Amino acid sequence: MKVSIGSDHAGYKLKGFLAGWLRDAGYDVADVGAWSEESSDYPDFAATVARAVASGVADRGVLVCGTGVGMSLAANRVSGVRAAAVSEPVTARLAREHNDANIVCLGARIVGPEVAIDVVRTFLGTAFSNGERHVRRIGKIAELEQR
Repeated sequence: MKVSIGSDHAGYKLKGFLAGWLRDAGYDVADVGAWSEESSDYPDFAATVARAVASGVADRGVLVCGTGVGMSLAANRVSGVRAAAVSEPVTARLAREHNDANIVCLGARIVGPEVAIDVVRTFLGTAFSNGERHVRRIGKIAELEQR
């Protein structure tokens, strides 16, 4: 599985930690930055990861900022993206099973490295359930994107 990962300055350290863990776990990782803790703008990195996922260049995305909220707001502006701000594994699992989320957004000021690994491992390891009600609801989200 190819995973595109990005962060702003607030998520830089956690992103680096997660990118290393992903590589060690056998994932094909595309790290799109940030490259330091110098102030940077989260929408830039969210857009890069979101476009990679929406276009199929990456299978899934991981974004890290201070809370995960800014990244999710920005990434969800790209058609075809369903980005979820997540801070624990149960929500990560349900975001995949019920919402077919394709990008997980984490807050470096909210979760520590071990919880972040649990969230990302759960997110990437969970399949979409394909249940009729979930497919119908995702279709409605896609309709909203077209309006």
